[in-house]
Amino acid sequence: MSSPSLPRAARHLPRAIAIGGFALPLALAGAQSVSQTPAIPDSQLFRRVDSLVAATPGFSGVVAIGRGGVVVHLAAAGTIAPGGPSPTAETAFNLGSVNKLFTQIVVRQLAAEQGWSLDTTLAALWPQYPNAAVARAITIRQLLTHRSGVQGNIFAGDSAARASLRTLRDFLPLFVNEPLQFTPGSRDAYSNAGYVLLGLLIEQRTQRSYFDVVAERVYGPAGMTRSAHWRRDSLPAFAARGSTRGAEPGVPPTAPRSNMATLPARGSSAGGGYASAADLVRFVQALRERRLPQAPPPGIGVAGGSPGVNAIIEGDLPGGRDVIVLANVDPPAAERLAQAIRRLLGAAD
Repeated sequence: MSSPSLPRAARHLPRAIAIGGFALPLALAGAQSVSQTPAIPDSQLFRRVDSLVAATPGFSGVVAIGRGGVVVHLAAAGTIAPGGPSPTAETAFNLGSVNKLFTQIVVRQLAAEQGWSLDTTLAALWPQYPNAAVARAITIRQLLTHRSGVQGNIFAGDSAARASLRTLRDFLPLFVNEPLQFTPGSRDAYSNAGYVLLGLLIEQRTQRSYFDVVAERVYGPAGMTRSAHWRRDSLPAFAARGSTRGAEPGVPPTAPRSNMATLPARGSSAGGGYASAADLVRFVQALRERRLPQAPPPGIGVAGGSPGVNAIIEGDLPGGRDVIVLANVDPPAAERLAQAIRRLLGAAD
């Protein structure tokens, strides 16, 4: 990333793929489950996870091991905010680009219910889109797979400018007049703007707020009771506040400081919503039980990250375990722990 104000794309995990970065959305790529034979017994695994968390300098967050939709072990470190309490399984963390997975699920549900193909152009579904030339050129599948050419910095401007981004419509001026960066479908280029556009399409097709639609179609059926896109100035007490050192390649890290100035006033369909570890364990179980139409299988590997934000979901690992790692410090804090736990479990890359 070129600036602490620009959230880093979600990264690839060793298995399957990640939402964000240059990855394909999971339901389109078809991530597979792995062996259910336990590599090590629970008691040994839990001790090793506790040791890993304790030995990771500067880690603040939680590692949750889930099975059957229940957190069977939790290791926590740090605090949910400076001077605050330690995090728990019910602490809600900013998920970064993990929210793109929820956006994708809703788009695919609407396509199935309303009878349109993912290869339909944006213009056919939203004739009034302000940039008609772009709308005629791109398809919904291209937006989902980061192959549309839609670009634009949705985190542009200073903290005051970002504080004005409260609805998906507020993001539109940041990219609506930008020309396509390449011929749609010709190559991959990660696009936060494209996922904001998908959220706006959801609002157009339902005539409802994106946030309400995701709550109804994803959070509710999955039993996610501490998940939402809260505004940064009205976070509930159980939500973690991020801390960043502003570390970038070739730039010395600074003293820890709040990441709030790097965030929009409210997250979007491209990322920035919150969820607890317990909620994400329930989400993977909902995938396993097929309670969410058009969702991917439970064998997912999803990551999201930005300054003061790092979130990992790893589903259906050996022994039927699900691993959630959530941090309110800079990447790759959660990613490194998730990879170490995968090795403990003997999960193949």
